[in-house]
Amino acid sequence: MNMKEFEALVAEAIDSVPEEFLERMENWQVSVEEWPRPQDLLSLGISLENRHSLLGLYRGVPATKRTSYYMALPDCITIFKGPIETYAGQDKDAIKNQVRRTIIHEIGHYWGIGEKRLRELGWA
Repeated sequence: MNMKEFEALVAEAIDSVPEEFLERMENWQVSVEEWPRPQDLLSLGISLENRHSLLGLYRGVPATKRTSYYMALPDCITIFKGPIETYAGQDKDAIKNQVRRTIIHEIGHYWGIGEKRLRELGWA
């Protein structure tokens, strides 16, 4: 799948998130990259050999940790094309489903939901 098609799946996944979650999100953006950067992996304790295991990344201050004085650059959700395709295989529906799961997972981090709770909810 080319990058443009993958980006369209990401946009579609964002559009599928219930409006009540999105309308309260402020100062955030989504980007798509082919693979995670080495510094992203290392900062999370993931070895460079396991770069395929990071499907998405949330960078920012979770909404639950912000004060009324919070001002910062936009929070960023990055979706990684290569790892998702490696994980999901070549089936477009499987890729589409994994992109949506990854978007919801990273939005969960925006709202301050940790990995353990996301697993309990079925989004990890």
